[in-house]
Amino acid sequence: MEGRSRNDHREIAHRLRNRRVEIQRGTSRQIIWGLSSEQLEQEVAPGRNRLIYLWGHLAAANDGLLPLLGVGERLHPEFDVMFTSNPDKSVPLTVSGPSLKAAWQEIHQKLWDGISKFSAADWAQRHTAVSEEDFEREPHRNRFTVLLGRTAHLAYHVGQATLARLKTE
Repeated sequence: MEGRSRNDHREIAHRLRNRRVEIQRGTSRQIIWGLSSEQLEQEVAPGRNRLIYLWGHLAAANDGLLPLLGVGERLHPEFDVMFTSNPDKSVPLTVSGPSLKAAWQEIHQKLWDGISKFSAADWAQRHTAVSEEDFEREPHRNRFTVLLGRTAHLAYHVGQATLARLKTE
């Protein structure tokens, strides 16, 4: 585009990134929040993960983004045992649908508060799981790449939840 500077393009890309995060967050919220406790027990497919497990898994993954992106400390590290380190139904869940919803809101508000302040240059910075030396060699290991991977992860599981939810209606 003629007449636009490189900084203008970066700012547009930055706004699009934020909008994509908002859309994914809203879509996942719409699909899962309205489900009853019984519906949350629905399996995505016979013998597969339940919806409450997927929701907790996504909450745990996004909670892990807080320190990875340098936004803050994790709010719910206890979710890892239930939703990340172990398959569904292998350990008892200590959360209910309403408490998971509250945790989801808390995690996403803190995450959004942090990343909405990022400039385009901030997104290009290394994430906390990569050393400065490795980042010198592999500059693609940045915050934006993490965001792309996590939004794809969210979209995958939201698709599973959508299919499972259709079976309950």
